[in-house]
Amino acid sequence: MTASLPRGSTIGILGGGQLGRMMAAAAARLGYRCIGFAPEGDNVAAALCDEFVTAEWNDAEALALLAAACDVVTLEFENVPVEAAQAIGEGKLYPPPAALETAQDRLIEKRFVESLGGRPAPFAPVDTPADLEAALARIGMPAILKTRREGYDGKGQWRLQSPADAGAIDIGDGGLILEGFIRFEAEFSVILVRGQDGEMRSWSSTRNVHEDGILAATHYPAGALVEDQVAEAEALARKVAEALDYVGVLTLEFFATADGPVFNEMAPRVHNSGHWTIEGAVTSQFENHIRAVAGLPLGETRAVAAERIEMRNLLGREIERAQDLLEQADTHLHDYGKREVREGRKMGHVTRLVRG
Repeated sequence: MTASLPRGSTIGILGGGQLGRMMAAAAARLGYRCIGFAPEGDNVAAALCDEFVTAEWNDAEALALLAAACDVVTLEFENVPVEAAQAIGEGKLYPPPAALETAQDRLIEKRFVESLGGRPAPFAPVDTPADLEAALARIGMPAILKTRREGYDGKGQWRLQSPADAGAIDIGDGGLILEGFIRFEAEFSVILVRGQDGEMRSWSSTRNVHEDGILAATHYPAGALVEDQVAEAEALARKVAEALDYVGVLTLEFFATADGPVFNEMAPRVHNSGHWTIEGAVTSQFENHIRAVAGLPLGETRAVAAERIEMRNLLGREIERAQDLLEQADTHLHDYGKREVREGRKMGHVTRLVRG
């Protein structure tokens, strides 16, 4: 058993978004203080942190002060520069910088998962027009061209249906990856938590529904097709966590296909598809993440007694009428407090538990 942080200890959070906001709420319930850190922006986590540092990721002095002020540091954003994570110092940052290095580059990520026996879609690096031509000749079309770094919620990717689509792409400086198109029946996530002592627990997988590349809703139970593939997907997720010596919540996304689960991508953090766990599981992903990084015993991850659980994201102006949803029984609203309302932006979410 590892030594746990005593009450009153301070946890640093790299990133200022809604995931950090929900982490800080969970940390407060467990008796911890939080200091957030992010560049200037709509940092909604600041409202729930005890302190918030606004500084650039390359501000070495600010990062050093954060590390000195915190007993442990974690992150809510997978695009924190690896150099910033490394500046926190060995043994103080969970998950480790290696998890960021792996997840931030789709090519590295897919090769890593393949090395552990996972099955991603066919893929090839693309840095020049000749690379794209060769990749398409091997993988075929339809295919999806993506940026290797960053890009989320459908951004930074192009679907190629024909040679004309490929010819219209400006490769620019490269740094792309071509992925074969996967015909799937459903999408699902495996979300697990690993403690400092190596103990792992996972939540029930949900069926994820995307619209325009953005997660729209998650449904529990996920249905027979997904449930039949969860064991294989979860085994891979555990291998990933072990190989990275991971601490905290880790998410792997999969396609459920006729031939079994196909790996899509990983996120070294708590995940949108796990928001249902706040009301729908004995211990939420946010509380268990804090427990893990603080060295506390992990909490039970089973779903509460409910016939169905649905989490739906509130995008853009949907937030303006969100309080009307509270007229429905067993409905829970989470408004992230974001100032700028724009189309497709995640402004909050609502979880509904259907009992009996």
